[in-house]
Amino acid sequence: MSKELDQTDRQIVEILESDGRTRLSDIGKAVGLTGPAVGERLRSLQHHGFIAGFGAQVDLRRFGYTIQALVRIKPRSGQLHIVERMIEEQPRFSSCDRVTGDDCYVARLLLKDVAELDDILLPFHDRAETNTSIVKSFVFEPRLPPLD
Repeated sequence: MSKELDQTDRQIVEILESDGRTRLSDIGKAVGLTGPAVGERLRSLQHHGFIAGFGAQVDLRRFGYTIQALVRIKPRSGQLHIVERMIEEQPRFSSCDRVTGDDCYVARLLLKDVAELDDILLPFHDRAETNTSIVKSFVFEPRLPPLD
């Protein structure tokens, strides 16, 4: 049940990635299809897993999360699964990647104040080494690679 993407499918995905609320008729005008034809393509793209879902881009600063930190986490011997569970259960971690190299995890932490850092990371210190970098600014937000 595989599907090959054509140029029109790619254009539709790129339009929606930049603005998920774009009307089907507007997408259709941009790609040379009718609104209903775009709707059919969207259903197919979802059915085949190219589009996983639709959501809102939230401005975290408006909710008070003005600081982000990258935390590299290296569990102590025998603590890998416990540390992973601790990361999953701490809601201030917005994402976490399992990585190669000296550290096992790189996680993004959301903070309202830098003083919260110790309270959030203190429970990890018996089970892991952490190394934290405060994010000063974003060079660019997450984006799609070329789809061709």
